[in-house]
Amino acid sequence: MSDVARTTEVAAVDSPAVVKPKARVRSTKAMIDRYKWYEVAGLYLGIALFLFFVLAPFIEGFLVSLKPLSQLFSTPYSFIPKVWSFDAYVNMWSSVPMLGMHIFNSFFISSVVTLIVVIIVVPAAYAFARFNFAGAGVLLGMFLAVNMFSGAVLLIPLFRLMRSLGLLNTYFAMIVPGAAFLIPSSIWLLRTYMMRIPRELDEAAWVDGASRLYTLRRVILPLAMPGIVVVAIMTFIGAYAQQFIFALTFNSKTEFMPLPIGLFAFFGKQEVIWNELMAASFVGILPVMIVIVFLQRYLVAGLTAGAVKQ
Repeated sequence: MSDVARTTEVAAVDSPAVVKPKARVRSTKAMIDRYKWYEVAGLYLGIALFLFFVLAPFIEGFLVSLKPLSQLFSTPYSFIPKVWSFDAYVNMWSSVPMLGMHIFNSFFISSVVTLIVVIIVVPAAYAFARFNFAGAGVLLGMFLAVNMFSGAVLLIPLFRLMRSLGLLNTYFAMIVPGAAFLIPSSIWLLRTYMMRIPRELDEAAWVDGASRLYTLRRVILPLAMPGIVVVAIMTFIGAYAQQFIFALTFNSKTEFMPLPIGLFAFFGKQEVIWNELMAASFVGILPVMIVIVFLQRYLVAGLTAGAVKQ
């Protein structure tokens, strides 16, 4: 045996064994089961209190719509209706004969505003997320500055603009300013989402000979679909909520009035028909709830399948 082999054998015998650190075993126990019972009780109590304060106005409004008008002013006030009645959901159509038209107008205006905003915002957000052009930061700052102004501050210049364009007493009198106020915040939101998409995908498409427009349509849009759906939901809700002041200023024809103006008709000179007002409010927001539930399905589908589309 050579000296080198003998030295290696002695070193192997005399040296202590190398102890490898044990791999940390991750617990498979559910996170909620790792808390003590009083911690779980406190967690659920906090969630219940939060949901109560959030949902209490809606629950109270729905219960008011099920009460007769005389019961609303009884003393002591009863949170739960003593007499359950659906008369308000029947009588509201005769109290405001064009309520159905008002609901349709709100849905139509919000849908058109959402379509316009999405068409404009998608390429604009892609440009701000991918291109480093001069003045990009200034433009983004100006977009934020636009959102700092309330629509009431700009009513007079907007009225003169609508009149010069011949848009008064039309749907466009509410569609144009509604889209203008919602585009800046939508660009910020979708730009942030598109910046999270790796640039290597664009570069791989360019290597294959794809143009910018083709890359946006076939590569970026499938991955950005969850963000686009979020922008569409927020735009639809915002357009549905901001119609009152524009309709009251730019329209005088009843057939073009949205839902907020129809709800305002329940405020009479002598009294307010609170039960019918609440009933009309819940019927009026039903299209919004349906749209949100419908789009959330595509939002979840996009989050799970968007990154693996071929």
